[in-house]
Amino acid sequence: MRVLELASVLAGPQVGQFLAELGAEVLKIEPPSGDVTRTWRTAAEDPAAPVTAYFSSANWGKTSRVLDLTTEAGQIELHALAATTDIVLASYKPGDAEKLGADYPTLAAHNPRLLYGSITGYGPASARAGYDAVLQAETGFMHLNAAGPGQPSQKMPVALLDILTAHQLKEALLLALYQRERTGRGALLEVSLHDSALASLANQAASYLVTGQEPRPLGSGHPSIVPYGTVYQAADGTSLLLAVGSDGQFRQLCAVLDRPAWATDARYATNPARVAHRQELEDQLRVRLAELDGPALLHELAQRAVPAGAVRSVGEALAQPAAQPMLLPPTPTFPHSGLRTVAFRSTTWPVAASLAGPPALGKVKE
Repeated sequence: MRVLELASVLAGPQVGQFLAELGAEVLKIEPPSGDVTRTWRTAAEDPAAPVTAYFSSANWGKTSRVLDLTTEAGQIELHALAATTDIVLASYKPGDAEKLGADYPTLAAHNPRLLYGSITGYGPASARAGYDAVLQAETGFMHLNAAGPGQPSQKMPVALLDILTAHQLKEALLLALYQRERTGRGALLEVSLHDSALASLANQAASYLVTGQEPRPLGSGHPSIVPYGTVYQAADGTSLLLAVGSDGQFRQLCAVLDRPAWATDARYATNPARVAHRQELEDQLRVRLAELDGPALLHELAQRAVPAGAVRSVGEALAQPAAQPMLLPPTPTFPHSGLRTVAFRSTTWPVAASLAGPPALGKVKE
């Protein structure tokens, strides 16, 4: 399968790496200046390194080619490439693809079987460019992510809406591939960050639609389950989180904490009661958990099947034995591990043991 990536930053490139991990040949078309994320460096990165960490997050397994689509020669070459391509990934503002000769009707005229995945910020009728942080603000995510009522809104620490949009496009493309096998026809597939964000509000949106009441920011707490999501501090300094989703799990928690009376207290015996008395229960949990050793407590909770976990840093999470299968091995040209975008496993094909590293601008795979 051949994929032509006309997308930049994160959402489209995430789809491109996903398909590369599954064995597709992915050609990333870049303007002479390159994908803008080639210039996005953290303060900890070597300024002379040819590939940034951000660029490496979504560009493993690809070949890079520079094409200036503002020129006739660049467009002619693009059309020739599209004629033998299965999938095009594009992330242009509405109207820009047409100016560059990279829109679906133009490319499909050279290849009727072409699947064209288009990502926009707000849909094809809006000229607004889509930026993840702005969409997080506009679709309720920043409001809900505040530490509590009256606290400042804050965005997620990753471009979550880009990732969710990438998943929507992957699903559309895989369905379109199935349809094409039956009909022989290509398709235009359009997804926006805006709609992907709204679709991902899930229970928070449903709560508003059912009750008419605005969901309140609860930090990491859950609006309809208690104790679920709140972070507590153990005596040894361990930060830990409980995710108690049933009354049976709550009774087991009370037993581990040596507080059996809580399990029969009318304020806490059922989840609706715990939600109604959230603050009292969380205050008591905070005091009790501060008296206990974190690792020992987490071990005992695991023995009793009470969902709980320590709060880990990114480095700690990636260092866990369970995380190792999700890492791509370093390559001769990129001496750092990468993160896989394919998280599922199949009985019919193997996981890619390795992948070519993210390419330098205009360079073929190693």
